[in-house]
Amino acid sequence: MALKRGSSGLGSQRNRSTGSSFPIVILIFCSFLAPLIFFVGRGLYTSTSIDHNDSSTTSSKQGLDWRERLALQQIKPLLTKEVIDVIKASTEDLGPLSLDSFRKNNLSASWKFVGQEIEAKKSATDAEVWVKVNKPNQIAAADSKPKITRGKHDGPVDGDHSQFLDSPAKLARRQLRERRREKRAADLLKRDDDVNVKLENAAIERSKSVDSSVLGKYSIWRKENDNENTDSTVRLMRDQMIMARVYISIATTKKKPDLAHELQTRLKESQRALGDAGSDADLTRSAHEKMKAMGQVLSKAREQLYDCKLVTTKLRAMLQSADEQVRSLKRQSTFLSQLAAKTIPNGIHCLSMRLTIDYYLLPPEKRKFPRSENLENPDLFHYALFSDNVLAASVVVNSTIVNAKEPEKHVFHLVSDKLNFAAMNMWFLLNPPGKATIHVENVDEFKWLNSSYCPVLRQLESAAMKEYYFKAAHPNTLSAGSSNLKYRNPKYLSMLNHLRFYLPQVYPKLNKILFLDDDIVVQKDLTGLWSVDLHGKVNGAVETCGQSFHRFDKYLNFSNPHIARNFDPNACGWAYGMNMFDLKEWKKRDITGIYHKWQNMNEDRVLWKLGTLPPGLITFYGLTHPLEKSWHVLGLGYNPSIDRADIENAAVVHYNGNMKPWLELAMTKYRPYWTKYIKFDHPYMRSCKLSE
Repeated sequence: MALKRGSSGLGSQRNRSTGSSFPIVILIFCSFLAPLIFFVGRGLYTSTSIDHNDSSTTSSKQGLDWRERLALQQIKPLLTKEVIDVIKASTEDLGPLSLDSFRKNNLSASWKFVGQEIEAKKSATDAEVWVKVNKPNQIAAADSKPKITRGKHDGPVDGDHSQFLDSPAKLARRQLRERRREKRAADLLKRDDDVNVKLENAAIERSKSVDSSVLGKYSIWRKENDNENTDSTVRLMRDQMIMARVYISIATTKKKPDLAHELQTRLKESQRALGDAGSDADLTRSAHEKMKAMGQVLSKAREQLYDCKLVTTKLRAMLQSADEQVRSLKRQSTFLSQLAAKTIPNGIHCLSMRLTIDYYLLPPEKRKFPRSENLENPDLFHYALFSDNVLAASVVVNSTIVNAKEPEKHVFHLVSDKLNFAAMNMWFLLNPPGKATIHVENVDEFKWLNSSYCPVLRQLESAAMKEYYFKAAHPNTLSAGSSNLKYRNPKYLSMLNHLRFYLPQVYPKLNKILFLDDDIVVQKDLTGLWSVDLHGKVNGAVETCGQSFHRFDKYLNFSNPHIARNFDPNACGWAYGMNMFDLKEWKKRDITGIYHKWQNMNEDRVLWKLGTLPPGLITFYGLTHPLEKSWHVLGLGYNPSIDRADIENAAVVHYNGNMKPWLELAMTKYRPYWTKYIKFDHPYMRSCKLSE
């Protein structure tokens, strides 16, 4: 019984030792025998094939290098038959092992060379590109040669190595594996490209959905590299002040008085440093230091207070408040500009007073103009000018005479009011227009022009009109009074403005007359206008319908049935300022009677507001002949973008609008066209401090 147990224990011990010998062999192989496989692969392959083919074994041994034979002799006693069978199976599948086979990544699925796939593919790709670029001829030659694959059953190709051609089945499997590998690689590349395209498209769509009108490029914490504005410091300081106001409000609501006080202090410093600077060149030296200090405080406030939703709300509230302020300031600006346009500068008022005093010091015989016989000569060129501005009237007369080819044939009919009648006479007595004829009259001496004959005079004297002008709805603030101030212009109360509708009554013996406003400058000889054929029309004028707001619907109330039935809302408007009137046709068509009819219908101002252009458009509707635009260029009193060539080629330029050339608010680039006809060295001009 003991012997059996002993023999049984021995047997079991042997079995354990035999079972553990294979792992030990594998460990030995992996630790220091694996490198020898590179040298003896072909030798092992040859030695294991002795039983199959003695003649091939003899020839293989003869061809082995002495290093391979030595390695084979040393390793063969150490390996068991199982390990040799594994190596044999591997070599039968892939051929003799070598470093090239490892580098070419031709191992079977049980062999893995970690970390070399990407590098091997990159090296192979780079090598192929280099060969294609640098040696295209060699590639073509190589393609023309037959391809030889090495296998096991074919004869040796090289006399020094045992190399064999693959069987057709193995070659097909290898080619199939290569195609599958290439297809997988192509699929992966395509998938990557598709993913990139989808990501790019998604980014583009997200960028389109961003409201750029709100976000823009604004950020005071990053540098605007694409900002080409030379005044970037001024803009940055203004942006900092805006954000400081936002954080002051937030700090106050979140009960952080220290931070709010610090922001308020920096804000005042930045305001003082910025001042009225409009460019970086206007900034003081301390401005950059204040900007840096403000930036530090803003960064601190941003860390403690920044809340995107809250900041957006504050900015929106500030924007709405600023918008309201802008609208209010615009109304005030409109009111003040209209008020300034209706006033007379001190210098011109001084000139009028001095001339008036000197006129009444003259004896009566010296108050008469020469060549009074020309006043009713229809063969001469007659001008009508109605004005209460001495300096403006002098520019009109002087510019006309300077540019006239035959000044002696020109006759000027001036009409002023009783306040400026003496000054107007005295100026032209002291400064006669050369050989031209001039005559000045007082509108208050036209006894036929009374309220029983003239509807507008009757309306101006009515209680309703006085209530409208002097009592009713007077604004308490500047901004509130800007809406109707335009229609409460004092010139609408003067008959000088409406006298243009009574030209045949004022000059009964004339056939044609050229009407001129006092805010124009003549730059060319105007005698060609008398030869223009008006084709039976009464009024020759330049049309102004190049833009939609110069059509009839801008001036007339087309909701009134009288206007809607008789006029076209899209009819082209024209301009007063330079108008050739055929007084014969005027009398024949009873133009003054037409004017009276419509003026009586507009007593309650339901057809048009006050002014002379709306009733002029109605009165001369269908009776206006359009002149060439070069005769009369308008807009120098409100439009800063008139083409300079158009101004210089114009026969008459018109400062219509609020920015009259004799006012300080005149546009400086247009003023020289007017001042060139003023004698600033005149004693009266110097005494009243009138200068360019």
